[in-house]
Amino acid sequence: MISISDFAADARAFLDAHCERRVEEQLGWGEGSDRVSMFEERSKDEEHALVARAKQWRNTVFDAGFGWITGPVEFGGGGLTADHQRAYNEAAAQYRTPDESPFVIGLGMVAPTILAHAIPEVRERYLRSLWRGDIIGCQLFSEPVAGSDLAGIQTRAVRDGDEWILTGQKVWTSGAQFSDIGEIITRTSPDKPKHKGLTMFLIDMRDPAIEVRPLRQMTGGASFNEVFLTELRVPDSHRLGDVDEGWGVALTTLMNERMAIGAGGGGGGGSDRSFVRFVQMAKHYGVDREPVMRQKLADYYVHSQAARLNNLRAVSKVKAGQTPGPELSIAKLASTNNMQRASKLVGDVLGPRLVADTGEWGTFAWSEMVLGVPGGRIAGGSDEVMHNILGERVLGLPKEPGHQR
Repeated sequence: MISISDFAADARAFLDAHCERRVEEQLGWGEGSDRVSMFEERSKDEEHALVARAKQWRNTVFDAGFGWITGPVEFGGGGLTADHQRAYNEAAAQYRTPDESPFVIGLGMVAPTILAHAIPEVRERYLRSLWRGDIIGCQLFSEPVAGSDLAGIQTRAVRDGDEWILTGQKVWTSGAQFSDIGEIITRTSPDKPKHKGLTMFLIDMRDPAIEVRPLRQMTGGASFNEVFLTELRVPDSHRLGDVDEGWGVALTTLMNERMAIGAGGGGGGGSDRSFVRFVQMAKHYGVDREPVMRQKLADYYVHSQAARLNNLRAVSKVKAGQTPGPELSIAKLASTNNMQRASKLVGDVLGPRLVADTGEWGTFAWSEMVLGVPGGRIAGGSDEVMHNILGERVLGLPKEPGHQR
């Protein structure tokens, strides 16, 4: 096995040949772009161009041996350690690499679930293609009626010989419009208790039996979609896990999803860079010496750092080969709470400038982030669901009463 130092040297040589090194930017009020958002909103042409660039970059990285560093060799991975992956990440952070956001769900959530629960033939068919960037994956969990309560889903899967027929509707599906495959949870035994009778499948998002409709958000963009399935036929080979045991498979995906969402630390701009911008904003408008505003700035900074440290705790468990527990639900809640703190802080400083577009730098541009914050409270499991998980499974509180049907 290649040493960490030699691997890091190879990574730097590769990055030197393909990317420019990052230059530390000095943040100044009124300099550069003032755009800030929860979800990047793009036109169709911009989105197509982004996906094309991302795929080309993933191809290049994978073919050079840095695309799936820790993955099993038999499925296209490098077979190396988490330390090798960390060495590459540290090197790549020093360079301006293309945006890979179209792959976040497919590689962060769908691929790990395929690796853990698919049959070998399906792993061979999809894992290398996902990690190389040849195909993109999405996740179809939420439904209009069930919301974040995955156990309450109504999309049905009925067996027909060696195939399953899927009919139903999913909602809030990020990236469905450019995805090639999807991971979907369905109900296969309606007579069983809610957490039973669920089965997970991989589906072809290009199948004519699937209709993807964009959902326009109050930010003005359409990052999410509703997806309709009308008698979609799926081979039994594309089932993930056992029949009626989809809840356990879903937990694999959700664990990875909450880690990905919580990994942002503060959320809504929870980095030190964003905190500097908040301080500059307060100084620019002459409120940085007001005791209440200073307390709000300190409160935001402290909670952002607490979220960052909690994330490190979860990451350290993963590195040690352990499964993170409540840290992921805490991370998700901390992220969305800090998004709201950021939103409130910006509103307190800017006042009417936040909602009236006067063209002044660093004012109305924040409205896109503020309008996106409610979506963050739903993504990856709503805040209410996270509170229930922590209350019931960590604190041992009584289970929340269910509604009567």
